[in-house]
Amino acid sequence: MLDLLENLLSEFSDVDYGELRYHKRRRVSISISQGELEAAGSTVNSGVGVRVLHRGGWGFSSTSRIDKEDLKRAIYDAIRGAKASGKKGEVKLGQANLAKGKFTPRINDPLTDHSFEEKLALVRNTEDRLRSFAHIVSATCFYSEMLDHKYILTTDGARAEIIDSKPEFVLIGVAADGGEQVMAIEALGATGGWKDLFKKEPDEMVEIVAKRASDLLKARHPKGERATVILDPGIVGLLVHEAIGHPMEADRVLSGAITKGKIGRRVASEIVTLVDSGPSQFGEHAGGVVLVDDEGVVAERTVIIKDGILRSYLHNRESAGIFGVPSTGNARAFEYSNDPLIRMRNTYIEPGDRDLEEMISEVKEGYLLKGAVGGETDVNAEFMFNVQEAYRIENGRIGELLRGVAISGQAFHVLQTVDAVGKEFRFGLGAGTCGKGPTAAKSQPARVDAGGPYLRCQAIIGGRR
Repeated sequence: MLDLLENLLSEFSDVDYGELRYHKRRRVSISISQGELEAAGSTVNSGVGVRVLHRGGWGFSSTSRIDKEDLKRAIYDAIRGAKASGKKGEVKLGQANLAKGKFTPRINDPLTDHSFEEKLALVRNTEDRLRSFAHIVSATCFYSEMLDHKYILTTDGARAEIIDSKPEFVLIGVAADGGEQVMAIEALGATGGWKDLFKKEPDEMVEIVAKRASDLLKARHPKGERATVILDPGIVGLLVHEAIGHPMEADRVLSGAITKGKIGRRVASEIVTLVDSGPSQFGEHAGGVVLVDDEGVVAERTVIIKDGILRSYLHNRESAGIFGVPSTGNARAFEYSNDPLIRMRNTYIEPGDRDLEEMISEVKEGYLLKGAVGGETDVNAEFMFNVQEAYRIENGRIGELLRGVAISGQAFHVLQTVDAVGKEFRFGLGAGTCGKGPTAAKSQPARVDAGGPYLRCQAIIGGRR
């Protein structure tokens, strides 16, 4: 395959830039809910995406037919598209550390060493065990994996072979008592193999979900107020990905995001450093690991906020050229037939030096929040996230568990109130995908991860009136 693509690079001789991206993906998906099999399948698809830049115009084409003549036709289609788009002004690609060689993550116990039947039995048995608890009225268990093999070649020097392996395992339980219902979730996501995913055993996940759901059924709702809160790494991850990370993507900056024009300005507390990294930092196997992006750029560590000061946006090669900086390796395409977009990888706040117990002991009145379960954000970085568990803190001690809690605020204002950063670090967003695109119908999913340490800050707690 590499030799075939290498020989085809000569077809780009009369354009400014050409790119060939071969991508083969094997997907497995298994879902069981209420004892019923909802999905169980394995698919393989492959093809080549072609991008061309000529006199400021881009062209894109793709084909699933991997032979020389069909690939030539796809190249000519992309070239015609670039030329037909007309001159839109000079497009200068930013400098980049172009990848050469083979790139593969560390894989402990390959997924292919475990049969489809084994994976199906694990999902079935885990869902059945959770449903056996008397207070659990609904249970769902889901397993999926994506195994990728890519070759990326560009006319300016990228020659990369990339291997990737991303499994996930999700368990959801709903408990009920009379007319009251609560939901509890545990999810695992990783880049790596079977043992890299199951650092927490499925039986342990069952016990956690069943107990959390039982405890939440007995919990009261909080009052709404602005309060001191300590966010766990999962909620920190959701905050920095959804409300902070997206406005740092350079295409959104160019479209007028709230971060536009703020390089060099203070946007967070001086004890906050925010990073987006291709490799897994502070531990291996984060779910959003990207070793080489889909423009053939080595995906390194990008410091977005350093000691509270905004230092960098996230770039592909075109936006890097516009801003006059090197590419950060954030161009990602979901499949061969997709045009790369600027996407996050592993986004996190770096750990500090505080113990969680010490952070709690200094709070007279506040909340310890654990377990993000999604929410909403807008273009102004306003957010509202639902929280699985909220514990009252009174006079430096953990108090009662509360339920139905939401946290909200303006993300940058919240980061400016951070007065303590914990030293315990964890990724917590590796399961599921993040969507992005010009419309919902054209949105591309991407596997990402996000996390950090425990953070103490100020936010609005929402509860039942």
